Formats: sequence, structure tokens, C-alpha cells
Amino acid sequence: MFSFFRKKKPVAPVTPETPLVAEPVQTDTAPIHHAAAPVVNAAEITTEAVHPEPLKTEEAAAPAPAPAPAPAPAPAPAPAPAPAAIIEAAQPQAKLSWAERLKAGLAKTRDRLGKSLAGLFGGGQIDEDLYEELESVLLTADMGIDATQHLLSDVRNRVSLAGLKNGSELKGALQSSLTDLISPLQKPLDVSTHKPFILMVAGVNGAGKTTSIGKLAKYFQGQGLSVLLAAGDTFRAAAREQLVVWGERNGVQVIAQDGGDSAAVAFDAVNAAKARGIDVVIVDTAGRLPTQLHLMEEIKKVKRVVQKADPTGPHEIMLVLDANNGQNALSQVKSFDDALGLTGLILTKLDGTAKGGIIAAIAKQRPIPLRFVGVGESIDDLRPFIAKDYVDALFD
Repeated sequence: MFSFFRKKKPVAPVTPETPLVAEPVQTDTAPIHHAAAPVVNAAEITTEAVHPEPLKTEEAAAPAPAPAPAPAPAPAPAPAPAPAAIIEAAQPQAKLSWAERLKAGLAKTRDRLGKSLAGLFGGGQIDEDLYEELESVLLTADMGIDATQHLLSDVRNRVSLAGLKNGSELKGALQSSLTDLISPLQKPLDVSTHKPFILMVAGVNGAGKTTSIGKLAKYFQGQGLSVLLAAGDTFRAAAREQLVVWGERNGVQVIAQDGGDSAAVAFDAVNAAKARGIDVVIVDTAGRLPTQLHLMEEIKKVKRVVQKADPTGPHEIMLVLDANNGQNALSQVKSFDDALGLTGLILTKLDGTAKGGIIAAIAKQRPIPLRFVGVGESIDDLRPFIAKDYVDALFD
């Protein structure tokens, strides 16, 4: 031990020579570290792994291989224009008018209806066989028996009064008849009648209720109105979190409670809207099936509690429907209307179904105003329903 310390003292002044030569282990490891230093890029690592020769220290340390992997980073700038190209390709879709987007959204329904009607409108004589084929086509588009019979009767009258002779003239008669049938559903929502305007939203799970609420908030904000959301869907897991995300996306405040029931959340939201001078309050309610009578009683309770917070409310009770459900959507309208007294409807996912004719069935059996229709996932793809635009997109 003492001899070791005695050797350390004379070594201290001679630092540049003795330590580097006295320890041969460091001379072996030093070049390895220096050789590994330039191997930082993934491209360089792969080329050395394939060829065993560059493992030698002399070749690894030589600067000659450095320019060899130079072409490897060339692909790095290549991905840069790719996102730009994708963005540029998406821009034309964003610039489409609402009528064009509606037409694209109704493509499946139009294809089912149009392909079948193409033969009918081909110019043949109008006879009973043609009317039978027309009846089958309308039923296939999910217009329902009542609406189909109404349209057939009305088309017969138009053909008789106008003296139409061939199938090519039948198309205009059918379009006019369908427009007249569904036009009563075209009643835009007016939220200027009360402040705050209390909008209560119902619907079964999976119909797009929470998503529609987020789109409605964006729509009202576009009109210069302030919006407050009430996360009253305490029945479905993660529904509150989903609505909070929509609120953050739109910059809208969300009233929510951990473990609170839907009625309590609605009551707090209405009072908060009054205190803050909010224009529109959208109350989300728990999604449920109309056959779950005990749960339907809970949604009735939400309505009663909202009336306690504001005796004039709710000013709109809106049901969200999934167009894919077809005739089942009509049964939902009847059940929720009987329980709550619906004042408006939202029909979503028209772009994903060939059953867009359900609007005619609703117009015939339960003509509740169709406030909005949705034809896409974009936040701007929920727009007020216009009967003429719908019929034009369905036939053109």
C-alpha cells in the first residue's frame, strides 16, 4: 500500500507520457470508441452490419467511408413533400359545396334507387307493370309502406293531370311528389327565442349523439353564439370524457360531475348558463333503447329537472338517429316522442347507408322537424336539412 502511494507522487509531474503508454488496455479500447463515434446514423449501422470488412479499426476510423453513406440520408427530405401532397389532395374535398357533399354522402342510396329507376325512366310506356316496379324500388330504399303508397298515389295523379305518356317523364313527377312529402320536415332551428336556449339531446348508444353535440356546438359558434355543454350521459362509459374532448376542441365549457346523475348535471348546467350569460345550453342525456322502460323514466326525470331550473325549458328536445337503422329509426322516433314530446330530429351517417329513404317514412308517419343531417365525419358535415337539396342529391 505504501509503495503504491510512493509511486504515485513521481508520476504526477509526468502526466503526458507515462499514463498513455503504461496502460495498454486503454490503447485497445480507445480506437474502438473513436470508431463507434461516427456510427450514429441508422444508415451507417446497417451498411456496416451487412459487410464485415468495415469492422477493422483502420477502415472504421478512415474518413473515406464517410461519403459512402451520404446517399442514405437522401430519402430523409423525400417524406417532406409527401404530407404536403396529401394536404393538397385533401384541399379540393374541403372546398366542396354542401350540395356536392350531400350528393356524395347519398351515393349509396342514390345507387340503389337510381340503378333500379334507370330502367323505369328509360322511355317505356307508363302502365301498371311500371308502377309495380316503382313500388318495389321505393320499398327497397326504405321509404316504408305508407310513404310508398302515398308517393304512388300522388305520382298517378300527376301523370293523369299532366297527361304523361312515357317513363322518362315519370322521373320529374316522382321528384316533385317526394319533395312535397318531405318539405314539412324542413324547419330550421331558431335559438333566438330564449336565453339561454336549452337544447336537450337524446338517442340510443351508437347513433352519434355525443359527436352530433360537438358538431352542433361548432355550428352555433359559427353564428356568433356562446355555448355551454352538459355532460349528462353518465350511463355510458367514457361518454363524459368524449364530450370534454369536444369541448376542448371547440373552446366550449363543459359542466360535468364524477358519479353524478344526468338530471343533476343538467340542473347545474342551466344555472351556470344563466349566471354566465350563455346563449345556448346543450344537455347530453344517457343513451338508451326505447324498450328499456326504467331508463326511459330517467330521461323523463332530466326533462322535469330542467323545467325546475328554467320553467320555460327545455326549448328543444332533439333525437339523434342513425340512418343505417332504416325502419328501426322510425320506431325510435315514435318511442322517444311518446315519452318526451320531441321537437326536432338529427339524422346522421347518411353517407354510410343505402337507406336514406327513411326520411320519407318519417315524414309520412311522424312528421317531426328534421333539423340537421350528417353526411361525414368532418365537424362541418352536420348541416340544416333542406328538402330540395336532399331530393336533387338523391336523383341527380
